[in-house]
Amino acid sequence: MKGPLFYAKILLFGEYGIIKDSKGLAIPFNAYRGALKSVNNLTGEAKKSNTNLFKFYQYLFDLNYKNLSFRLDEFKADLENGMYFDSSIPQGYGVGSSGALVASIYDKYANNKITVLENLTRDKLLELKETFSVMESFFHGKSSGLDPLNSYLSLPILINSKTNIEPAGIPSQKEGKGAVFLLDSEMIGETEPMVSIFMNKMKNEGFRKMLNEEFVTYTDACIDDFLHGNVKSLFGNVKQLSKIVLANFKPMIPSAFHKVWENGIKTNNYYLKLCGSGGGGYILGFTEDYEKAKEELQDYKLELVYRF
Repeated sequence: MKGPLFYAKILLFGEYGIIKDSKGLAIPFNAYRGALKSVNNLTGEAKKSNTNLFKFYQYLFDLNYKNLSFRLDEFKADLENGMYFDSSIPQGYGVGSSGALVASIYDKYANNKITVLENLTRDKLLELKETFSVMESFFHGKSSGLDPLNSYLSLPILINSKTNIEPAGIPSQKEGKGAVFLLDSEMIGETEPMVSIFMNKMKNEGFRKMLNEEFVTYTDACIDDFLHGNVKSLFGNVKQLSKIVLANFKPMIPSAFHKVWENGIKTNNYYLKLCGSGGGGYILGFTEDYEKAKEELQDYKLELVYRF
């Protein structure tokens, strides 16, 4: 048995803001992927995955949720026959490892599943997102459902608000000098503690004001620029966003990267922002000259995501 492939995702813009109902833009990232597989003799990572899937099966079995209906007997039988999730998506890196897993389980075992081939109305997208939110909560405590949705549909998704999401057309890549890239912090980031820090900060009126008036404004502007191919304007807005994140989200940025972050803003050679909840994993970078950024960040592992 070998299931279809589900890809990683990158939330280009909207981290934390989407918790508070602002815009977000997520794109599939095909460099990493996962699929359900079976082997007769489970060892190592496959055995660990199978054990975790049994826990996930139990979670779904215990759930009493109106919109969820799965062929759980089939799921359990497959697990007993050595099924596991074979994935190259790094965990704790902000690129949706649990999202791809959730998408693969929904795809294989959901009754009356919504498919990519049908007319994806807003209602259907919201129903899928809600289903995925409940499923992925097993991994994160609280999930927006966006990662599995992105992985399942393998389409760029524009989040206008919690109740308004749509597939988005993004400009095709060009062979230009500019790029979006990932910088590897070589540390694992945990989503839950980071979200807790954010929720605590939200109790502060000044932080809420900054979020609504600055963070959300620049995030929305970046998304509009990116979707419309306004590269010049995009870099100006990304720089502002990078400054705001450095000033207000320091606990989410690994301390070893505070100087690197500052340096990008100072030199204008690259701008960094959080990729997912932060705390480790990948950091997202934007540059108008990828070669120059690579030179400046030669001590770090970079991965290309998108070219301007």
